[in-house]
Amino acid sequence: MLTALAFIFTLGLIVTIHEYGHFQMAKWCGVKVLKFSVGFGKPLFQTRLGQDQTEFIIAAIPLGGYVKMLGEDSMSDRELRDQDITRALNRQSVGKRMAIVLAGPFANLLLAVMLYCILFLVGVPGLKPMIGGVLENSPAALSQMQAGDVITKVNDTTVSSWQEARWVLLKSSFKQNLIEIETVSPLHETQRYQLDISHLNHDDLSRDVLDQLGLKMYKPQMPARVGSVAFGSPAEAAGLLKGDWVLAVNEQAVGDWNAFVNEVKRSLDAEVRLLIKRGEQTKIVTVRPEAVVENGKTIGRLGVGLQVDEQLLQQTWITTQYTLPEAMLKAVERTWDTAKFSLDMLANMVIGNVSWKGISGPVTIADYAGQSAHMGVKVFLGFIALISISIGVINLLPIPILDGGHFMYYMVEFLTGKPVSETVLSIGQRIGFVIIGGMMILALYNDANRLIAG
Repeated sequence: MLTALAFIFTLGLIVTIHEYGHFQMAKWCGVKVLKFSVGFGKPLFQTRLGQDQTEFIIAAIPLGGYVKMLGEDSMSDRELRDQDITRALNRQSVGKRMAIVLAGPFANLLLAVMLYCILFLVGVPGLKPMIGGVLENSPAALSQMQAGDVITKVNDTTVSSWQEARWVLLKSSFKQNLIEIETVSPLHETQRYQLDISHLNHDDLSRDVLDQLGLKMYKPQMPARVGSVAFGSPAEAAGLLKGDWVLAVNEQAVGDWNAFVNEVKRSLDAEVRLLIKRGEQTKIVTVRPEAVVENGKTIGRLGVGLQVDEQLLQQTWITTQYTLPEAMLKAVERTWDTAKFSLDMLANMVIGNVSWKGISGPVTIADYAGQSAHMGVKVFLGFIALISISIGVINLLPIPILDGGHFMYYMVEFLTGKPVSETVLSIGQRIGFVIIGGMMILALYNDANRLIAG
C-alpha cells in the first residue's frame, strides 16, 4: 500500500508541477487556457475555475498530463474571432511560445532545487566515508588503499559522506581512466592514491561502483537484536518480538546482526532454530525463512529489522547542514550536476558506451518510490527531486511530441522567419511517437527483466 501511494504521490506531484509551469507561463503571456489535466483517460474529478473558466481535470491514469490552450490546434482566424483571437497560442510571438513550452521542464528542475534546498537546510544524513575493507585484486587493493582510512577527497572534490564519494566516483568513471583519492588515516596522516578504473563495467547495473573499485563501507557491528517484525512475515508467525536478542542460529553462536543475517540467508527450504533471549529468559524458536531474490540470488529472509544501537551508530553517522544561502547554492549545483549527468548517460547509451538496461519504467519507479518512502521523509524527498530532474531533462530532448521537440520547431521558425510546415509537423509527430513508443517498450522490458532476475 505504501509503495502504491508513494508512486501515485510522486508522479502526481511531478506531473502537476510540470503542467502548472506551462499553465502559469501561458497566463503570463496572455494565452487562454482551456484545459488543465493531471493524468489521462477517464476523468475522476473535473471542475471549471477562473475568469476563463478553465477546465481542471484529474484523470484515472497518472502517467502524464496536458494543458490545452486556445489556438493550439491551428484554428483559422474565422474560428478564433469569436473566442478572442489575440489570446490564441498560435497568434503569439515565437519568443512567448518558446517560453511557454520550456516552462514545464524548468518547473520540474525548480521543484528539484526547492526539495534539495529543504534537505540541505534540515541536514543530510549519511555514513562517514570510512573504508571498512579492501577487496583483493581490485583497483583499490592495487593502489594499496587501507581499511580504517577516511576518504576526504575524490579528485579535487571534498566529500564528507559515502553518498557524496559514490556520486563523484560514478561521474568521474565515465570521463577518465584514473581517479585520485585522498584519505586520512586514524593517525591523521594524509595519503593520496591513484586508481585505474579503465576496466570498470558500466553495464553491470547490479554492482555498485564502490564494489567494482574494491571499497567496502565500514559498518559497526550491531548486536543481533530485533527492532521490528514485518506483518505477515515468517518471523511474526514464529512469535518473534521486538527486543528479542538472537544468541545462536542452528546451535551456531552469532556475535552480531550481520552474522545472524548471513546464517538466515543461507538457510533455504529448511527450518532454522533460533536461540533467543527475551527479558531474563532464553528459549528456542523454530522458523522457516521465506525465499526472496536479491541481486539475482535466492536467499532466505525472516522479515525482521535491526534495533539500532545509537552509540555505535554515532561513530559512523554524519549529518551535514547548510545555511540558507549555502543550501540554495548547493541545491542549484546538485540539480545542474544531476541533469548534466543524466544527459551524459543518455549520450553514452546512444553511442553504445553504456547499456540500455539503465532505462527504467513505471514498475521500477514504483519500487524505488516505495523503498525510499520506507526509509524516511528525507530519502523520499531526495527521490522525488531525482525523478523530477529526470522528467525535466527527458522533456527537453529535441524529440517531436516532447517539449524539446516543440522548442526545436520554434527555433527553426525564429531563424527562418516562418513556421514549420504542416507536412514536417506530421512526419515529425510520427517519428516522435515511434521514438517514445520504443523507449517505453524498452523501459517496460527492463522492468519485467528486473522482476524476473531480481
